[in-house]
Formats: sequence, structure tokens, C-alpha cells
Amino acid sequence: MTPAFDRLLDVLKRLPGLGYRSAERIALHLLVEKPESLESLVAALREAAGSVRPCTRCGNIAEGELCAICADPNRDRASICVVEHVPDLIAMERSGSYRGLYHVLQGKLAPIRGVGPDALNIAPLLERAGSDEVREVILALSNDVEGEATCHWLSDQLAGSNVRISRIGFGLPSGGGVVFADPVTLKSALEGRRDYL
Repeated sequence: MTPAFDRLLDVLKRLPGLGYRSAERIALHLLVEKPESLESLVAALREAAGSVRPCTRCGNIAEGELCAICADPNRDRASICVVEHVPDLIAMERSGSYRGLYHVLQGKLAPIRGVGPDALNIAPLLERAGSDEVREVILALSNDVEGEATCHWLSDQLAGSNVRISRIGFGLPSGGGVVFADPVTLKSALEGRRDYL
């Protein structure tokens, strides 16, 4: 191809979820098939880059000081759901099953990779959890070693406060069968079981 096309392809390949073929398809779509859509994409990227920033309270994306969730007076302010990243928050919102507030850590503890508490958005969470308004902190972090370590560390830090600390359940996906589940999922499903009827 051309040097400019190769540079575009290289940038697109760095985006999460895009491999070589997807990046190539997008680049060709924008440059050859629908070049009229390129200007609106560039304008939207510039606008978002200039106006979208982290919410000062929870770390979600916002265009002002607070995100739409933190600014919503109808949200349950007694509950904070802690997630690793903004896409996790979006997935929780999409489920429609939670009406409280959130806190985005921007990762999880990973000492081997040099990610300690100071590298994450933890201090504001501890401050928020210490307010009289908050009664429960729900830990909705990955069911892996780093997620578990982060949950244990946060639980230790929150132990002195008067908040209930809970952890989301893990188990078999809806429509999934036991035979297809990995050992960690089955273990979590058994440990997270509850009374039936």
C-alpha cells in the first residue's frame, strides 16, 4: 500500500479488539468506500478529546466535573459499586440491575507489574466510603488472582469503616452448561450458591 495507509493501519491495530484484518477493513472503509464519513469521524474524535475527562468523584467518563451517574439525584447514594475500568461500569449499567453509584479503580493491584495502590484511583474511594451516606461497597472486580488480591486489600482498608463490603457472585453464564465451564467458574459457582426457593 502507501506509507500513509500503513501508518493509519498501524494506529488502528493498536486499538483494543482490532487485529490486522479489522484495522485494514476500517481503514479501507474510511479511505475508499465511505470517504465522506472520515471528516465526521475526525471531528467527533477531536470533540471527544477536548471535552471528555474523568469524573472527579468516581472516575467514569464525563463532560463536566461529574458524570451523569454521579449527578443523577435519583441514584442510590448509599451504595458504591467498585469496578476496574469504565467498560465494566458500562456493562453493569447495560444490565439495568444496579441503581447505585460507581467507583472506577482504573485497574487492579499487580505488584509483579509494579501496579500498587498509589497507581490506582483508590484514595477517593476510601474517602467516599468513609462518609455517613455510604452503607455498602460492592466489589465487582475480575475473578482472577489480581482481582481477588485487590478485593482483599480493599476489604482490609475498609474494615474500620461502618460499611458492608460485598463481592459480586460468579458462576455459570445464562444458557451455559456445567460441561463447558472451566474449573475456576465451577468453583465460584459452588462457593456463591444460595438457597433455592
